[in-house]
Amino acid sequence: MVKTEILSMDVFKYFILLLLVTFVLPIVKSKEQLSSRECEDLGFSGLALCSDCHTFAEYVKNQELVSDCLKCCTEDSDDSISKITYSGAILEVCMRKLVFYPEIVGFIEEEKDQFPTFKVQYLFNSPPKLIMLDDEGQHKETIRIDNWKREHMLQYLREKFKPTSAS
Repeated sequence: MVKTEILSMDVFKYFILLLLVTFVLPIVKSKEQLSSRECEDLGFSGLALCSDCHTFAEYVKNQELVSDCLKCCTEDSDDSISKITYSGAILEVCMRKLVFYPEIVGFIEEEKDQFPTFKVQYLFNSPPKLIMLDDEGQHKETIRIDNWKREHMLQYLREKFKPTSAS
């Protein structure tokens, strides 16, 4: 009788361990955050809310892809996204591809001077993207802007730039 109880306890312990490995570890592991460059390389911009990743999981059954999404997302909270601001930005784009992006050309020629800490960087074969910078000038977020209109860029930068002391 005692031997059967010990065997039952061992089976129970293995069952609990299996549950932990199956359900708890993926949740803990999904909270790891990747750098903005790693997320961009995976195809995630860093703008996704984690609730978007959960919706994504309903349609895409690739667990690794969903896990990558969760490593690149921003936690949902009361207006958390709109409160994030940046000290500067770099518009990175290939000079040869600019002819395909008249809205971006218009922004560079007529609007960029409104933002003193905004720079344009020409990099061969780079799709147009905004690299948002923190107070130390470090990359915090990268956003592809291939299909953005000039007014979208203006609105985004007005909302996301910290006011400068000269303003």
